[in-house]
Amino acid sequence: MIEGHSVLAIIPARGGSKGIPRKNIRMIAGKPLIAWTIEEAKKSKFIDCLITSTEDEEIASIAKSFGCDVPFLRPTELAKDDTPGIAPVIHAIKTLPQHYNYVMLLQPTSPLRTVADIDGCLQECVRTKAPSCVSVVQPDKKPHWMYHRHDDGKLHPLINESKYFVRRQDIPPVYALNGAVYVAKTEWISETKSFVSDQTVGFSMEKLSSLDIDDETDFKICDYLLKERIKNG
Repeated sequence: MIEGHSVLAIIPARGGSKGIPRKNIRMIAGKPLIAWTIEEAKKSKFIDCLITSTEDEEIASIAKSFGCDVPFLRPTELAKDDTPGIAPVIHAIKTLPQHYNYVMLLQPTSPLRTVADIDGCLQECVRTKAPSCVSVVQPDKKPHWMYHRHDDGKLHPLINESKYFVRRQDIPPVYALNGAVYVAKTEWISETKSFVSDQTVGFSMEKLSSLDIDDETDFKICDYLLKERIKNG
């Protein structure tokens, strides 16, 4: 609970994955991928209920073995490649008998995210009285130096600004969603069906903690960094 408000945290983990088969339970730095998110979330000072939403029996069993509740199996029609990311959240809110004031989404593919990031994002949402807060990171590549390449081969700037920035340091800070933490007021997200709107605030995370696993290269990088984290205590 945070300032008298209850918090539900959902870890979505479907069985299918085209890029990396069985990604959510593949071993990384000695544990199934999903375990890293479960263990950090269980350290939270504010989460009242932590669940895994999955349609997969094996994933459910592994999640339970690491101390995460799996109160239901998600319908298979909500676990397809084209299923919107918000679907497991709305399904959980409607399915669980208890009502929670805030809902949080924690994707297993961000194993370097820490409990400080989890609690910090929630605290920022409550502190600012915003309906939602999402974790962000400053990207390496700035959109001010990005271009569309038209059919004639000519480059046209993604951002039309009269000023051209020669030095990276002179470019105004920009932020990208990193997919690590999403928080929202439950009633608000039930209505909007999205964590992001023009009312959403951002919680900034460090670059390394923001790494998201999308392919084999990401997996190898995160495996190395997690092993280094273990080695360094």
